[in-house]
Amino acid sequence: MTSFVATNTDPCVHCGFCLPTCASYRVLGTEMDSPRGRIHALKAIEAGELVLDATVASHFDSCLGCLACVTACPSGVRYDLLIEATRPKLNAPELRSSGQQALRKLLFALLPYPGRLRALLTPLRLYAGTPLQNLVRRSGLLRLMGPQLEAIEGLLPPLAPEAFADRFPLVVPAQGPRRYRVGLVLGCVQRLFDPAVNRAAVAVLSANGIEVVIPPAQGCCGAMTHHQGELEQTQTLAQQLVASFAAVVGPGKAAGAEPLDAVLVGASGCGHTLKHYPEILGGEGALESNGPGHRPGPGSEQPFQAPVADIQEFLAQVGLSEAFRAALQPLRHGDGEPASAIRPLRLVYHDACHMLHGQGIHDQPRDLLGQIPHMQLLEAVEAGICCGSAGIYNLVEPEVASELGRIKADDLAATGAELAVSANIGCSLQIRKHLGETGRDLPVLHPVQVLEQSFNGP
Repeated sequence: MTSFVATNTDPCVHCGFCLPTCASYRVLGTEMDSPRGRIHALKAIEAGELVLDATVASHFDSCLGCLACVTACPSGVRYDLLIEATRPKLNAPELRSSGQQALRKLLFALLPYPGRLRALLTPLRLYAGTPLQNLVRRSGLLRLMGPQLEAIEGLLPPLAPEAFADRFPLVVPAQGPRRYRVGLVLGCVQRLFDPAVNRAAVAVLSANGIEVVIPPAQGCCGAMTHHQGELEQTQTLAQQLVASFAAVVGPGKAAGAEPLDAVLVGASGCGHTLKHYPEILGGEGALESNGPGHRPGPGSEQPFQAPVADIQEFLAQVGLSEAFRAALQPLRHGDGEPASAIRPLRLVYHDACHMLHGQGIHDQPRDLLGQIPHMQLLEAVEAGICCGSAGIYNLVEPEVASELGRIKADDLAATGAELAVSANIGCSLQIRKHLGETGRDLPVLHPVQVLEQSFNGP
């Protein structure tokens, strides 16, 4: 019987089309740190010609899992399946140093748990975003802590008061006639480090005639651990999130018996994992069928009993309401000039990897933003190259991630845009950090924030 590795590596003809799209190869320039090189390694391990030791494992750890090679491959090689099957094997204790293992355990014990993370961050409210933080960063003291801890501190944004409590009601009613009823996944890192995104998402959905159900007990979706091969923890987190929705939606439940039309999420890394819940939780859907842009079919029902969609994907599908579209305003008023004289706001959209390559979502965000008056949408030269965030990659592989962050910041700034837009919290934090380090005044917002500002006025 043909093995899993053989089935998924045999289509590779070693053409090299994956190389220029590979973020790790872009920085390291070594064959073993490219999809083609890793496929060679997997074949050799399968044939008994190579042992998966710490050195070989490091070349798999250098992979960001951005899936750009899957999009680029003309032969249809499913590298995404290969790296997903390999990740759990890399967690064997002998393949990483004790320090690497300790850092990962710390991250997996904190980041997927909003309550724990809030407790840790509470005393840091007096530090994050203050002159003290700027002074510490300029002093060079952080370099003495090691690259991993320096990277963690470098991503710490100012902490808004709303980051420390979820203040949403269970049900946010639709404004005007109700068109749809959806659930909203708040995320873990996003709700703490950029809570304005969820607030804008709820406002935009409600203003478009969409009722929003927000289970108060929801936690992490498991994306962070899923992308690192921590299967057991991912399943536990997924089960808990599904249970939080089941506890409030249904006959006799607090949010009512009416079913949801969709479960929405505003972070692309979360969306990619949520769409794979049938496989993660042991459903009938085969992972092999879930390529970019996949939607679960009849034999692959979502545990939520409603389809999962990115919020931009859903809004593009159902369309903005007539009232919402009519209320959209330019984001620059032009000092009393007539509307015809207002200079368009130049915006550049950053394609998050798990949005573009993982879910096949490209046109929908651009179509939504294009409905804002006097908006000029610009394109980055290397839109499909990873920014270096990649879940926890910029924390565990900070050197490679930093170089990718600088490349991305340069690429976005070179467009001449006045505003960058990103639909993934990890990407936003990474891009803001590297734009800030180069002194570029280019704010980064989520698309729903841009829509909300246009609707309510800048």
